[in-house]
Amino acid sequence: MAWCLLLAAGPALAGGPESAAPPRAKNILLIMSDDLKASVLGAYGNRVCQTPNLDRLAAAGMVFERAYCQGLACVPSRPSMLRSIYPRSKRTALTIGEHLQRYGWHTARVGKIFHMGVPDDPKNGTSGADVPECWTEFHNTKSPETFTPGLYRLMIDGIATRQMEGRQGAKTPLRPFVSVEGDVEDGSDQSDYKVAAKAIELLNERKAEGQPFFLGVGFFRPHYPMVAPKKFFDMYPLAEIEIPPQVEGDLDDIPEAGRSRIRPEMDASEEQRKRMWQGYYASVTFMDEQVGRVLDELDRLGLRESTAVIFTSDHGYHLGEHGFWQKMNLHEEVARVPLMVSVPGMQPGRTASLAELVDFYPTCTDLLGLPTPPSVQGTSLVPILENPGAIVRETALSLYERGHGFGIRAADWHYMNYG
Repeated sequence: MAWCLLLAAGPALAGGPESAAPPRAKNILLIMSDDLKASVLGAYGNRVCQTPNLDRLAAAGMVFERAYCQGLACVPSRPSMLRSIYPRSKRTALTIGEHLQRYGWHTARVGKIFHMGVPDDPKNGTSGADVPECWTEFHNTKSPETFTPGLYRLMIDGIATRQMEGRQGAKTPLRPFVSVEGDVEDGSDQSDYKVAAKAIELLNERKAEGQPFFLGVGFFRPHYPMVAPKKFFDMYPLAEIEIPPQVEGDLDDIPEAGRSRIRPEMDASEEQRKRMWQGYYASVTFMDEQVGRVLDELDRLGLRESTAVIFTSDHGYHLGEHGFWQKMNLHEEVARVPLMVSVPGMQPGRTASLAELVDFYPTCTDLLGLPTPPSVQGTSLVPILENPGAIVRETALSLYERGHGFGIRAADWHYMNYG
């Protein structure tokens, strides 16, 4: 199959696994969001959604304008990234945490790095599909999620209530269309707030110990339910929200296999659709505030000078574009992810060079001056960090979960095949 050939050719420009290079950082801080589309961030040109903390991280690092996920949902995207193997690969590979532990790194996770079922796992404080061997230590947080005290909306049905009874929770069909304007002003009852608090605690411990570390900080928002304190919803009045136009015939060239995420909310009223965008924006800005708390502590502790900070998401999201909602298709809104890399002593900038999430692992080993395992299918992005015009791959590949579909991006074209 065509995608098999691409798997073999993907990292060819970089010459495959690399030997150890001089270290550029002592530590890695990975910050991940969930279901975050690149286009809502200020660093990617959005002028509505407020993301001041991610914008300042972008200003201090390299912004990858064309980074793509390999899996179009939480699973398989996250395991693919953290093992640097493509989702359909049969090879066995160590996680990045296992590899770093062999060289003396302390590896820790707080929140969602590998897959967790949302809202179940954050509600119960459980680990989901985590890989414990990846971590020296790991920590979960608990959150009321859909049952957060506040104004609950089932946006697709126009329901608004403060009652707890009858709310859409785990495994209910309309749960993607839930928002809650929370009563707790700072959001300290929410998992993302608690994830940031625990990350701050771990940074202080790592500072005291002095051992090199890899810390994964995984935020849950803007993944549904779209829960944030009320003040974040108030930042986005419905009258100021523009929703994407519905283009006649937009789906005519998409086969049936590619239409699995067409949902009935496309028949919703304009107000209901605007509320979906409002909930997404509010969740993103709340998540951004938690990112800021972590970055502030990194600076306060003096760890920024020795720590590479990498921010990304597992995949993007659809909010009605092309008639789609959620994820799991090959359009740009889903396959493209935000990727920012800030490394001590390296110049900030922007690049249009292609990147894949499988490149995360070898980029980290390269930055730390460690050898890259032969199982790795990605390639280091350090050449691009040194020169934004550098090219390490000619194409970026995304794999569709149903059938044998795939998407290929190149410098000036995009091919989608739904199998």
